[in-house]
Amino acid sequence: GSGGREHALALKLASSRRVQHVFVAPGNAGSVGPNISPVALKELDFAAISAFCKDKAVGLVAVGPEAPLEAGIADALQREGIRVFGPSASAARLESSKSFAKQFMQRHNIPTAPFRVVSSKDEAIAAAKDIGAPVVLKASGLAAGKGVLLPEDDAEFAAALDALFVKKEFGAASDEVVVEQRLEGEEVSVLAFSDGFSIVPLAPAQDHKRLLDNDVGPNTGGMGAYAPAPVATPAVMQQIHQRVLLPTIHGMRREGVRFVGVLFVGLMVTPPTAPAGQTEPFYVLEYNCRFGDPETQAVLPLLDSDLFCIMSACVDGVLDSTPVDILPNASAVAVVCASSGYPGGYAKGKAIQGVVEAECAEGVTVYYAGAQRAGDQVITSGGRVLAVSAVSQKGLPDAISRAYTAVEHVKFEGVQFRRDIGARALKRLENAGKGVSYEDAGVSIEAGDSLVERIKPLVKRTANAGSAADLGLKGVFDVLAMGYRNPLLVSGTDGVGTKLMLAHATGIHTSVGIDLVAMCANDVLMQGAAPLFFLDYYATGKLQVPLASAVISGIVEGCLQSGCALIGGETAEMPGMYHGEDYDLAGFCVGAVEKDNLLPRQVVPGDVLLGLASSGVHSNGFSLVRHLIKLNGISYADKPSFESTAATLGEALVTPTRIYVKSLLPFLEDRDSGLKALAHITGGGIVGNVPRVLPKGTYAEVDAKAWPLPPLFRWLRSLGNVSADEMLKTFNCGIGMVAVVAADKAASVAARLAESGETVFSLGTVKGATDSKPACCVDVLHKSVLEA
Repeated sequence: GSGGREHALALKLASSRRVQHVFVAPGNAGSVGPNISPVALKELDFAAISAFCKDKAVGLVAVGPEAPLEAGIADALQREGIRVFGPSASAARLESSKSFAKQFMQRHNIPTAPFRVVSSKDEAIAAAKDIGAPVVLKASGLAAGKGVLLPEDDAEFAAALDALFVKKEFGAASDEVVVEQRLEGEEVSVLAFSDGFSIVPLAPAQDHKRLLDNDVGPNTGGMGAYAPAPVATPAVMQQIHQRVLLPTIHGMRREGVRFVGVLFVGLMVTPPTAPAGQTEPFYVLEYNCRFGDPETQAVLPLLDSDLFCIMSACVDGVLDSTPVDILPNASAVAVVCASSGYPGGYAKGKAIQGVVEAECAEGVTVYYAGAQRAGDQVITSGGRVLAVSAVSQKGLPDAISRAYTAVEHVKFEGVQFRRDIGARALKRLENAGKGVSYEDAGVSIEAGDSLVERIKPLVKRTANAGSAADLGLKGVFDVLAMGYRNPLLVSGTDGVGTKLMLAHATGIHTSVGIDLVAMCANDVLMQGAAPLFFLDYYATGKLQVPLASAVISGIVEGCLQSGCALIGGETAEMPGMYHGEDYDLAGFCVGAVEKDNLLPRQVVPGDVLLGLASSGVHSNGFSLVRHLIKLNGISYADKPSFESTAATLGEALVTPTRIYVKSLLPFLEDRDSGLKALAHITGGGIVGNVPRVLPKGTYAEVDAKAWPLPPLFRWLRSLGNVSADEMLKTFNCGIGMVAVVAADKAASVAARLAESGETVFSLGTVKGATDSKPACCVDVLHKSVLEA
């Protein structure tokens, strides 16, 4: 490479006691030193590079720019026995094809903005209409960092389409174009070392893409960067590691590609007041498969470990045994000095002065980029000429001060630079320096208010006759308005259990909101009652409005499915009680039933047991599910090993609990329907829940041959050779609700349920208890079929 990134890499590598000499091909004005020299090799001439490496006994090749990686330099050199720090061409597709990257993220459940891949203007217009304005347009291929367009209005959108599809300003890079939702928030760059098995991030950085102060002017390759970026708090970084970095590396390996090198992830961190559709705490904007520029000039000076040893460990697959230490309590700032006219046309050959004086300041290093040596002079040869980097262990303000003091020494005709690198972080620090507040203790009133405003329109959708529209979330309900004559109130309360851990692992939080309502509403239904209203309790260590909104949108969906109104709730932010963004849920549902319709009623021997199919594991047994998956070293991002329409195992497992209210209510309101009792199959399975509705002197006989064990449960059983008895008492095994029906009405009830969309099985019958068959139990015939 020949940029500031390569100068920074060369200096860091040359400082290793294990490195004798660093050759930079082709290099720049900075590629000269006691153990650094430039080499006149072209980046894409792999044969010449290979011959040079063999001639000089080069022990490691580190690739800076993206073009040779896309072209397969790592593959070519490795075939010649040369060790390369950098991904293969297959792995580099994460950067060289934005369409591949977006589809990869979708396959592996990595948070990213909704998108469409298009290949024509008409398709792009349709995609933008579907996604909703504003959108971002991205040329799928490599476009030297300039293929991302952010139209602000219809005219700019039309001009962007012409640039991409008509004028072909980005060449073949825009044969495919990604149209995606534009996100709000603060960007952060995370660079991480990977050996294809583990991944270790450097300090998070923030780039400044716009040419001018206050983020105005045209987009550039980057006018400066600083690290660490305070928007990426330790809690956010932990989430990024778990939900982005690890799934990316593991996902590539599962697709047959080992990623070796630096993974550079550009992310958008969602603010507390983000739009309603922006539900994740962060989103991946793009992948790069190499060090960033100018981020490298800010993060490498903070690396307090031997870069050569880290790169070698990545190549050898032993990164997990190699230290990657960051300089403690340190900040770094890199300010880019650019040529006049950049990012458009600019003059070259301007003499550069003042670099020696700039580097006299403590902690300052000047990294050359578009600069070459001409005799005794250093002259400009590119748009971004150099970057002045400063490191300080006295805090970011001191690092910024050092950098700008040094920049004042740098002189060349037409020099331009931004004067606000790091200003956003300074504002954060300034706000943090004000008097101690409730928010400083970890509780944000603003976030709570923002959540309420965001969910209000969702809650209104659940209103019924008993919850007047003007009552909102006031916890008031008019039972008589629902038309009851002599009602009994029935209540149910429940949680979701350790299924919440799968929600965090998969990033799918809406489904657990549905689960919460389902567990309560189905229980209320067992008494013959129609759910009327619901209240929720959401407790967390750190309230993330997008995440909480996703959960509550699921609660709203559950209320809509069960016909009850969401009339109130409590959101408790309790730092220290819960870890970070971890949360717990509880729900409370109240229903009503006319007194003479209360269930169960008059269950007798001969009554038929009808089983209504479940949608999956529902909300019980997840401690065993997680244990089986851990024992077998399986990832939630894997494709399901059983028949499923879900894209990933995690998606299949978090399928929400089925709500049976609307299918069963018509039978509950008709005493002549023949329906006598309902058993919601939750913890304890069929054998633990059916006995609850049986009168003394009876037991249930269930035939395991009466219904097929769904593929998901067969797969779970196979993971740990789980016995039939254990399956029956832990899981619903494919049956989510059991209806006890009079024998002469069983056929008609089953038919009507099927018409309403339920899958129904005749499981067995109610029997009279005997000495050998005790009362209020379930006798399961042919259990062995569950182990087949």
